Amino acid sequence: MKRRDLIKYLSMTPVAGAAVLGDITPAHAETGKQSKKPKRDYFKELGVRPFINAAGTYTAMTASLMRPETLEAIKYSADKFCMIDELQDKVGEKIAGIVHSEAAVVTSGAFAALTLGMAGILTGMDPNRVRLLPRLEGTGMKTEVICQKGHAIGYNQALTNCGVKIVMIETMDELLKAINPNTASMHFLHVNADRGQIMHEEWVAVAKKYGLRSSIDIAADVPPVSNLWRFNEMGFDFVAISGGKALRGPQSAGLLMGKKDIIAAARLSMFPRGETIGRGMKVNKEEILGMYVALEEFVKIDHDAEYQLFQTRIDRIKAAVEEVDGVKTKVSHPKLGNCTPTLDITWDAAKIKKDGNQLRAELRSGEPSIQFVGGKDNIGVTAWMLQEGEDKIVAQRLKEVLQKATA
Repeated sequence: MKRRDLIKYLSMTPVAGAAVLGDITPAHAETGKQSKKPKRDYFKELGVRPFINAAGTYTAMTASLMRPETLEAIKYSADKFCMIDELQDKVGEKIAGIVHSEAAVVTSGAFAALTLGMAGILTGMDPNRVRLLPRLEGTGMKTEVICQKGHAIGYNQALTNCGVKIVMIETMDELLKAINPNTASMHFLHVNADRGQIMHEEWVAVAKKYGLRSSIDIAADVPPVSNLWRFNEMGFDFVAISGGKALRGPQSAGLLMGKKDIIAAARLSMFPRGETIGRGMKVNKEEILGMYVALEEFVKIDHDAEYQLFQTRIDRIKAAVEEVDGVKTKVSHPKLGNCTPTLDITWDAAKIKKDGNQLRAELRSGEPSIQFVGGKDNIGVTAWMLQEGEDKIVAQRLKEVLQKATA
């Protein structure tokens, strides 16, 4: 089959394409013995400095570290070829079973999941509409998405990338008045649920009553593990989540899960098909398989025991810094997103002579390098990305730097 014929075939159907090329066995099996080479320190070669992560699962900090099982899955698939659609079919079926959804697909992060889910709502299974996105005018596609003002964040651009306009409302009365023939869907942001007047169940109920689709962004909102299926069972038409945060999959992966018709339509806008809004949102076989295994491992964890481990680490750090005169601490337990024990460190400016920016810069440039978050007047600490024993290092270094700042 010629390359352009293969591309034409793939542009027509998202189902498995293995039958097109048949069963091809890799012909590059290594032979002979190889001498062991010393491991290269790539970061050192490049002048990139790794750090202890006491901040959290931030994208700019490369989020989380993958578990050994995930790395093994990535390594397994790295020297084998397969058809992307076939792998997505099989992995999607398994993931849908885990998250209690009709269908699922691995995407290149939560942002891509939002864009592709929105595309699926707009185009349905019409390939002509798929090629038109994000051009909506004169196409017959709907153009508006309703969202609560308290849910307005920059990541909603993932939706507007499809050409839609976000219509902001606050009250139930405003929501009902905003619904019109151009309304494509209603979007909800879970982490900001407490900043809106309309809660999840009401949101879904209104969408269903008026024949609209509903979506929800839960990018960083596990744990609790039940959030993986809670919103699917609640009736949201699609759910978007990051893969590289608490799930500890590849950061370049995420999940789009929800109703079968939307996932099928979304895949028409995904690679490997060309001339689509999602062509550049690639995830290769390594991320697809890695995301599946990461999800498998995540649901097996004793999450209560893990939370207690994080709490013990935070308590150790808290006790150490409280030994410094003028330091105050507060531990919070977020309920909607980034649900992990979080330590906030503040101080008496008359006793600690440096501000938060200076203290964090000193900790980041010290040995070992440690990354925190915070502002001018505080240092924020989480323990869920710390490796075994690193909480002791963090406690010691924080105490040293704060004590030094009292001199």
